[in-house]
Amino acid sequence: MPLGVGVPSADDGPLTVIRAEGDGLAQEIREIWAYRELLQFLIWRSVKVRYKQTVVGATWAIAQPAALGVIFSVFFGRYAQLPSDGLPHMVFFMCTVLPWTYFSTALLATTSSLVDNQNLLTKVYFPRILLPLSTVLVGLVDFLIALVGLIAVLVAYSVPFRSTMWLAPVAMTVAVIGALGAGLWLSAANAYYRDVRHAVPFLVQLLMFASPVVYPASVVPDRWRTVFGLNPVTGVIETFRWSLTGAGEPPGVVLFTGFAVSVALLSSGLWFFRRVEQTLADVV
Repeated sequence: MPLGVGVPSADDGPLTVIRAEGDGLAQEIREIWAYRELLQFLIWRSVKVRYKQTVVGATWAIAQPAALGVIFSVFFGRYAQLPSDGLPHMVFFMCTVLPWTYFSTALLATTSSLVDNQNLLTKVYFPRILLPLSTVLVGLVDFLIALVGLIAVLVAYSVPFRSTMWLAPVAMTVAVIGALGAGLWLSAANAYYRDVRHAVPFLVQLLMFASPVVYPASVVPDRWRTVFGLNPVTGVIETFRWSLTGAGEPPGVVLFTGFAVSVALLSSGLWFFRRVEQTLADVV
């Protein structure tokens, strides 16, 4: 009796089943390292597409936060008279807008990273985590370019450079961890339920007002400080601004809390992403 199509016979030799050598974070890191050239290509591709056929190119990365800084200074500083911890309003808002813009943009872009790359996702194998990871890392390119504008503002307002500036990269590391952790949840969920993409911009707007973007953390009542600190963006923004200007409270519990929440987001996001990773190509 002939065998069905695709069913191996005894004459075909032994059947080899390929399985991963391990599981968990260590295996994920090994795969990312093995595909590091693809990760570099995805980052470079995104940078090229973002600034292709633009008049001012990468200057947009400086113009956007600078424009927000001016708008916030006029409406929230001059007219609403919100406190700025003794800083000029332009300095205050530029120090908050940069980390916030990175986090919010990374969150929005990461949510759709799997769906936007469905043609690549369904044709060849590679670690699926490279798509949200590359999106998060691309945002750092814009952040570094925008940092030039922030330095110019600090110089223009005669804000002295401080020895605590080394804490700014620490704060941004927490932002990267938090954005990637939340992005893993959202990108995988968006692959199954496309209304996630429509809900995230609204949630990001709510998160902005729950973060010290247009106001300092010092105006938050003491009874809400613990809840306020559970937002990882709070520690990022407060630490980033303090490290550059010395205004506000020195980082302490709020940064540690933000780091702990970000690590929890990343750990749970990796767990959820790996659970659905095998079926992503079938649903995107």
